[in-house]
Amino acid sequence: MAEKKCSLGIDIGSTTVKIAVLNEENKLLFSDYRRHFARIQETLADLLEEAVGEAGDLNVRPVITGSGGLALARSLDVPFVQEVIAVSSALQHQAPQTDVAIELGGEDAKIIYFENGNIEQRMNGVCAGGTGSFIDQMASLLQTDASGLNEYAKNYQAVYPIAARCGVFAKTDIQPLINEGATPEDLSVSIFQAVVNQTISGLACGKPIRGHVAFLGGPLHFLSELRACFIRTLRLDEEHAIIPDNSHLFAAMGSALNAEEDAAEVSLTGLGAQLRSGIRIAFEVARLQALFAGPQDYETFLERQARHRVRTRDFASYEGRCFLGIDAGSTTTKAAVISENGDLLYSFYDNNHGNPLGTSIRAVQEIYAHMPETAEIVYSCSTGYGEQLIKAALLLDEGEVETVAHYTAAAFFDPDVDCILDIGGQDMKCIKIRDHAVESVLLNEACSSGCGSFIENFAQSLDYSVQDFAKEALFAEHPIDLGTRCTVFMNSKVKQAQKEGASVADISAGLAYSVIKNALYKVIKVSDASELGRHIVVQGGTFYNDA
Repeated sequence: MAEKKCSLGIDIGSTTVKIAVLNEENKLLFSDYRRHFARIQETLADLLEEAVGEAGDLNVRPVITGSGGLALARSLDVPFVQEVIAVSSALQHQAPQTDVAIELGGEDAKIIYFENGNIEQRMNGVCAGGTGSFIDQMASLLQTDASGLNEYAKNYQAVYPIAARCGVFAKTDIQPLINEGATPEDLSVSIFQAVVNQTISGLACGKPIRGHVAFLGGPLHFLSELRACFIRTLRLDEEHAIIPDNSHLFAAMGSALNAEEDAAEVSLTGLGAQLRSGIRIAFEVARLQALFAGPQDYETFLERQARHRVRTRDFASYEGRCFLGIDAGSTTTKAAVISENGDLLYSFYDNNHGNPLGTSIRAVQEIYAHMPETAEIVYSCSTGYGEQLIKAALLLDEGEVETVAHYTAAAFFDPDVDCILDIGGQDMKCIKIRDHAVESVLLNEACSSGCGSFIENFAQSLDYSVQDFAKEALFAEHPIDLGTRCTVFMNSKVKQAQKEGASVADISAGLAYSVIKNALYKVIKVSDASELGRHIVVQGGTFYNDA
């Protein structure tokens, strides 16, 4: 079998690795699709090992494609083919009647028009809403995965308008719907419809999608209800909606079809061994200075920070009046009980899991369970996204605007505060104070890159808790320069750096830099740090991250 001319197509995407082995008649001998969790070389070596187990140790002519493939192709000295060419080759082979191809990947979305022998590609440029990772983010909000959304969507009754432009702003649309009792079935189909709207309006930009339309890429291959939303919206009949076999592998198959007849051959085992030995890839992504010079530098930082502590007092032995505050935020609920002189008696902090009222009730139950008979809550107040809901449901005395709550707390600890920087789950605020009053509030409006839920999602995607992920950053040697772009494009830069061998520590430290750069340059728009003020107080769960 070894003398037969086989070709190997490798598609290294932002979140997955796909391979396709074709024989000399271009029939598929082996194919597979796997998430790489940033371990690209290792994942590819595993797939090649599987191919050997199933098809034997073939000699192949490899070709690489995909957003993450160029650097690896160079290092392996393997031909690289551009993704659109690969996809076009596969379509020509399998569905030559295609007029328009819609392809959704982990972090990219494309519409390819085939007209009179010409190819026009449109791709997401500045935002990655409406892609596979957007769907994953939304699924985690409903405590399921992408296939769980698909199952829910089969039984929908109503479709709600949801923004797909930015994953974290979509959450802002979904959260009130959850609070109002929208069903997972209706929310799931609404998420899919948001992806359809984002793809068509954001990429086609008014250019008609008509004729035979092919649906490609992992999300469209695995999620039948997402395809159904596209087909409904585009009003396609059975003949004009093309759903090819192995549509999730089209770029890999297309790259295999582009293998040159006389290209150098390598055995599957040999290629796997090269990858297992660890290919060194030159840095193309810029790197930043380490956050701490070493453990001693970090200790000095901790000592300096430790001077600013909230005074606490034992709740169990407290006697007298106390005060309750509940902050129902975008992703978490916080509650605090304080004494008459402002000492913290008890605190509660937990993820909403889509149910801020239920979480607030649990917080209050927990407080009563720990409160001694000698203490009495004499006044209560809510703030945050769920201020009105929590006030009405729990019969609290007052609701307070978030900015005033931020300032009241900051001024208690530093009466001369002139700037408050708050980074929450999905918002970022800079509150300027003048003459002991709020002068202005700057808020992230069109993008949520670098907020807490972004870091949390990123940590999860690498199989880390957010706490462990934060610790990794402290002594990173080469933090990645991620800039201040859309979260999912930061992902792309991260993926590129991972292909160059960046460690989780380098990524985590790079994200820490980008969060602050986003706050300073995108939200507050300062040109110099001195513009912030002399007495700066930072707030929000994201600042638990020492990095």
